[in-house]
Amino acid sequence: MARPRRIVPRMLAPSRILRATPTQAGGGREWDDLVDYAEQAIAKGSKSFALASKLFDRDTREKVWLLYAWCRRCDDLADNQDHGGSLGDQEGAEKRLVAIRLLTERALEGLPTADPAFDAFGLVARQCGLTREMAEDVIMGFELDARDWRPRSEADLARYCYHVAGAVGVMMAVVMGVDRNDGWMLDRAADLGFAFQLANIARDVDEDDRADRRYLPIEWMVEEDIEPGMMMHPHHRQELADIVARLIRRMERHEAWARMGAARLPFRSRWAVLSAARIYGAIGRRVAELGKDAWNRRVVIGRAEKLRHVSAAFFEAVRNKPEEPAEPPLWSRGEVLIDIRMSQPIPPPPMDPLPDE
Repeated sequence: MARPRRIVPRMLAPSRILRATPTQAGGGREWDDLVDYAEQAIAKGSKSFALASKLFDRDTREKVWLLYAWCRRCDDLADNQDHGGSLGDQEGAEKRLVAIRLLTERALEGLPTADPAFDAFGLVARQCGLTREMAEDVIMGFELDARDWRPRSEADLARYCYHVAGAVGVMMAVVMGVDRNDGWMLDRAADLGFAFQLANIARDVDEDDRADRRYLPIEWMVEEDIEPGMMMHPHHRQELADIVARLIRRMERHEAWARMGAARLPFRSRWAVLSAARIYGAIGRRVAELGKDAWNRRVVIGRAEKLRHVSAAFFEAVRNKPEEPAEPPLWSRGEVLIDIRMSQPIPPPPMDPLPDE
């Protein structure tokens, strides 16, 4: 009787040709290809920032574009939209957040992601020393929106503004060459992000309300006797205008401190930052000036006016003598980060949710 034949498992490929995926910043993509992609992303996603970014020296400009491409792509994935357009179906938001974290982790490890925006982030992160903690601070902003989170207090608003803009400002500062250990400069970069986001919230109150997203603190609404769901009702327009004026006053204080930080940047970076600050500040002030008529149509700053702000920023950058603010910023990056850490005893989800093999 013949002995049964012993079955030996065969490998799908000979062991001599099996290799671990090599780690390489950018996932192996060429710098110029990623820069071209990122330039197109910023041109489509933010005309104001695209204009200001062209004022950086070439090396800084390209790094800023690479970082922007990742921010834009994460935002689009989280909200299921295209370059900041209309919100898509929000079902499955948690899975999209997992994907963002997984792709970001792969990018930081230098592994290919099959997505040029994440490969771009991996490349600029490796070159400039951006950390997982910095990336996670930004991703947590998308997570707040995915949870349909709404600020109850001013501290909540500060937390949201930090995640969606202040944390981006911190990373942009590092990309511009600011030392990661220079807390004062990173605080000023966060101030610029706070200012930008407050201007955006003020301008987009109506648009956000139609998308069922609200970023004005509930406590402020109660103080103005605005009933739930009635924020955009005509008989509350004046109260809403008063709340938005409050936002813009906060914007201006953070804007003033951001100028103090810009004074320490190289000239080209200083010019770019001041140009962006002037453009976004003009948007916020226009909303405040229009009062209860601010949301009859979306407030925009035309190209000619933007160029005037760029010109004024040039002379401001040359003079480089910002006026010392009379008051400190209302929100400090350090205090916001402490509040965030204390309010989140549970760490963020792990980057790799797959079971061990």
